[in-house]
Amino acid sequence: MQEPTRLFDLLDWRKSLHPERPVFKYKEDGQWQSHYIDEYIEKANLISYALLHLGVQRGENIGLISAGRPEWNYIDFGVQQTGAVLLPIYPTISEDDYRFILSDAKVRLLVVETPALYKKITSIREQLPTLENLCTIVPMEGVKSLADIYQLGRDYLASHPDAPQQLQSIKDSLTTDDVCTLIYTSGTTGTPKGVMLAHRGLIMNVQEIKESPSKTWTRALSWLPMCHIYERMMGYLYQWLCFEIAYAESIAKVGDNCKEIHPHMLACVPRFIEKVYDKIYRKGEKLTGTRKKIFDWALNLAFRYDLDESHLSLGYKLQKLIADKLVYKEIRESMGGCLGMLVSGGATIQPRLTRFFSCVGLDLYEGYGITECSPLIAVTNSNKKGRKIGSVGFAMREIEVRINPDTNEIQCRGGNVMKGYYNQPELTAQAIDPDGWFHTGDTGYFDPDGYLFITGRTKSMFKTSMGKFINPEVIEEKMKQSPFILDMMVVGADQKYAAALIAPDFDMLRDWCRRHGVSAESHEQMIADRAVVARFQKVVDKYNTELGVTEQIKRFTLVPDAWNENNRMLTPTQKLIRRNVEAAYKEQINDLFK
Repeated sequence: MQEPTRLFDLLDWRKSLHPERPVFKYKEDGQWQSHYIDEYIEKANLISYALLHLGVQRGENIGLISAGRPEWNYIDFGVQQTGAVLLPIYPTISEDDYRFILSDAKVRLLVVETPALYKKITSIREQLPTLENLCTIVPMEGVKSLADIYQLGRDYLASHPDAPQQLQSIKDSLTTDDVCTLIYTSGTTGTPKGVMLAHRGLIMNVQEIKESPSKTWTRALSWLPMCHIYERMMGYLYQWLCFEIAYAESIAKVGDNCKEIHPHMLACVPRFIEKVYDKIYRKGEKLTGTRKKIFDWALNLAFRYDLDESHLSLGYKLQKLIADKLVYKEIRESMGGCLGMLVSGGATIQPRLTRFFSCVGLDLYEGYGITECSPLIAVTNSNKKGRKIGSVGFAMREIEVRINPDTNEIQCRGGNVMKGYYNQPELTAQAIDPDGWFHTGDTGYFDPDGYLFITGRTKSMFKTSMGKFINPEVIEEKMKQSPFILDMMVVGADQKYAAALIAPDFDMLRDWCRRHGVSAESHEQMIADRAVVARFQKVVDKYNTELGVTEQIKRFTLVPDAWNENNRMLTPTQKLIRRNVEAAYKEQINDLFK
């Protein structure tokens, strides 16, 4: 069969290759249920017929607010097959964001997952003049549900005998360059913008990385938001490779679900990797005697690992075999026992964690991209030279990537670049220059071997009153190597020095307090204790020695809050929303420079 050129071609692709294998697994009433390709095709088609019945036009935006589940995909391809455009939206954003996005995209039909989301949208429905149809995936009494959409599709099919031919005619008219999705950026640096992506860009992404997974692998666990382009692209990859995709119950259940599903692949973000490592570290801290010494030795051994094993001495390899039997095997079993690849995206990852997880047998791969590029620009598996610590790999083979010599900004040109920002021609012209180069806003460099390294984001950089430029992300990633620091934001624009807000890892800190006789229960009590502050000063002093004089943190303050999506400090993909942190801690920041 010809390889897919449009995303919904994956339906026939999967049907022709592995019709017997489950496409999705989803937990219902405490049991994992399998969903197969015939059901997938049937329900996607019923959604397409329902949209035809409702008069949905080609290019019209259809909204979807849901966590990952099989129905997410049914809706995705059901919408795409009609030439309409799927607009997936995070289930965790504010009512103001919903109001802006749904109004800006002129959404007439919106599907939400749960009754809670339905109530959230109905509370602002009077401010959404274009919204005509609202239904839920999870049934809710007195409200239209996805089951009603299926029935509407059946009714249309019954009353229009030529409906299959009509749908096929529409599908035949769609090309790989047609827009298939509209994704609004998370708005870390301003108002969200609608990114228009075509089938071509996502297909290019999948083709770039489809050779990396082992031919023997068949299972993946999905837990990141499906509305984020990174996890969505990974979902298309899994379907291309005929994997079974299991949707995790929640981020808190990822570990448990791994043990139940035994996945071969898992996509994640650096913050997740950091939390997994911190959990491993805290478990080791509770050991005593010989077991503690063995654990510490195995961890230190992993941090010296070289991704190119030909560089490892025979002595190191023998030690690694022993460490594997005593420590690493147990770590793998805690992740299901079959996991062979962790794919990290969304931000750069600490080099030590790449060494650690790869050494224990959970190979950690990185990619670099941005929503506007579908999302990949570079990936660590696109060249036979292999991975290099600290690098996001090589530029994708079918695109051009260059570094602006004056600003070090990474720029990209090719079929992966967006069609533009929805109804924003001026912003589109600012992002894509007349020669077709997309300006990412990220800075980096290529080393002599062609590996790409990311050094920061231009919009995050600031200048001190001494005229020195500071890249806060470099400092933050350096300091966050400490298991005591969960999050951190460096400040100091127009000031004499750099300072920082530090959000501790309170699970780690609570254990430390107990071991060191610090009587503190609440977060506020912990960060007010002199011994705790002194411990964090040691952390800051340690990493300051690895920074330039102007980059060193001269003062810091500990904050009692965990930064997350709910308090709007982090995006759904765990990126820092700097303007929100600055607003929330304005007084503390001012005190740092008194």
